[in-house]
Amino acid sequence: MTNRKLGCRPAETRVGQPMLSAMRGFCARKAPPRLIRDHIDPAPLMLGNDVLGDCTSAGLGNHARATAALAGYQVDVTTAQAEAFYSLSTGYVPGDPRTDNGGVEVDVLTTAMRDGYAVTNQTLFPLWGSADPDDLNGVRNIMAGLSAAYLGVQLSESDMWEDENGDLSPVWDTDTPAGHGDPTPGSAGGHCLLAWDYTGTDDTDLVTFLTWGGKQKGTWRWFKSRRMEVHGLAWLQLLSASGLAPTNQEREALLAANSAYLRGAA
Repeated sequence: MTNRKLGCRPAETRVGQPMLSAMRGFCARKAPPRLIRDHIDPAPLMLGNDVLGDCTSAGLGNHARATAALAGYQVDVTTAQAEAFYSLSTGYVPGDPRTDNGGVEVDVLTTAMRDGYAVTNQTLFPLWGSADPDDLNGVRNIMAGLSAAYLGVQLSESDMWEDENGDLSPVWDTDTPAGHGDPTPGSAGGHCLLAWDYTGTDDTDLVTFLTWGGKQKGTWRWFKSRRMEVHGLAWLQLLSASGLAPTNQEREALLAANSAYLRGAA
């Protein structure tokens, strides 16, 4: 058995929270029909998510690593750093399991934007915006232009099924064997993970998710069944310029939305 913890609390919204719609046209443009990144290693790490429900923090650390990998280098993130941010963003008290209650993604993202996410030798400050989880074209644009989509999903007990080696099913899908447990979305709990690439846009085409220190395949129909919330992150300190990345005008619009949100929150 492999230890895999959950920790994404039910999706919430905050007054004035930034939306990717501020970057007019970014999510609306036609996304690539496929996004193949087999030649790039995002090098996801567990970052304590085997012992704590810190998936929201681990997701941020691994998103920074995925962004750096696309630019040809890597960011060092330690388990201690991920757990420290988990404490900062959720109120978790190290050593007190009663406070290990997971995180609300919008609050975790707000903390990262305001206070930064400390990694080795630097502190990173993401811009972020929420998107419509029903807009699959928008989700694909986030993956293509912002390195990965930061997701909140409702996992089923069948998604958590393991074989005799402690490995998950090779592909998460909505068509699961009866012996794999309850397939009801949310029957296992909420989880934060990243959507990294995809083989196509049909229901049965595969998406690569980054979670628990590795890559997990899933179908688009699985994602549509499990999705709860979707956010895009822009680490301007790391993000490389590409034809799919936000334009300067789009970045300025997202920065303005984030600044306005912080002023309102203050």
